[in-house]
Amino acid sequence: MLPTKVLVIVEENHTATAALNGMPYLARLARTYGRTTKYHAITHPSLPNYLAIAGGSTFGVKNDSDPSSHHITGSSIFDQALASGRTATVYAEGMQAACALTSHHRYAVRHNPWTYFSDPGARANCRAHDVPAGTTASGALRSDIRAGTLPTVGMVIPDLCHDAHDCSLATADGWLGSWMAAIQKGPDWTSGRLAVIVTFDEDDRTGGNTVLTTVVAPHTHAIVSAGAYTHYSLTRYLSALIHQPPLRRAATATSLRPAFHL
Repeated sequence: MLPTKVLVIVEENHTATAALNGMPYLARLARTYGRTTKYHAITHPSLPNYLAIAGGSTFGVKNDSDPSSHHITGSSIFDQALASGRTATVYAEGMQAACALTSHHRYAVRHNPWTYFSDPGARANCRAHDVPAGTTASGALRSDIRAGTLPTVGMVIPDLCHDAHDCSLATADGWLGSWMAAIQKGPDWTSGRLAVIVTFDEDDRTGGNTVLTTVVAPHTHAIVSAGAYTHYSLTRYLSALIHQPPLRRAATATSLRPAFHL
C-alpha cells in the first residue's frame, strides 16, 4: 500500500551538506529511507519558498513581509485538499492562536504559508485548520498522531529555534528526533499510510540553493535520487496524493513520487 497521507516538515537556511553533517538523526533517516542530491529551493528569502511549496508559485513575492503586505488569491494545496474532500492541517509551533497573521516570540508567520491566502474561503479554512502545534507531550499534533487522525496533507512548522534558523542544527535534529519517535509509534505510520518529508526552505546562500529533502516512507529504502527537483516537485506530489491537478508551476516540475515509491 502506498502512503495516503503526508506530513511535510520544513527546516531552515542550510545547505544539503551542512544538514547531513550537522544533523546525524536526519542523516540516518536519509540513509535508511531516501534523500535527494539535486533538490533546489526556488529563491531567497524564506517566504517565497514556503509559498512555492504551498501554492506552486512564489506569486511575485520577494520579501518576508507579513500577510498584511501580501494578499494572495486562489487556492493553496491545503485548500485544494479540503475542496476535494480530503483533510489538511498546518501545525505551527509557538503560534498563539489559529491562523495567527503576525509573528510572536519564536513563531514566524513568514514560515506559515496558509496565512497568506486571503480569499474568504481560504481564510476560513486557515482559521479552522492552521493550528498551534503544541509539544510532543500534548497539543494538536500529538493528539492527531496518537489517534491516527493526521491529515491527508499536513505541514509542521517548527519555531525559529527548532527549525535551525536561530539555534544550532544539533538542536533542530534533537527536536526532529523527538517528533519522529512519536510519529513512528502512531497508527498512521504503523499502518503504512503515512509518509514524512523533511525539507529546507532555502540554503544559506553558499551552496547554489541546493537543499536536502529526506523522504521517510514505508516503501522507500536507501534511495538516493539525483533527479532535478525543486519545491514545485513537492507541490506536485502533494496534488497527486489527493488526485488533483498540480497547482501553477508545479505542473511542469518533476514529481518526487516515482523515485521514492510514494
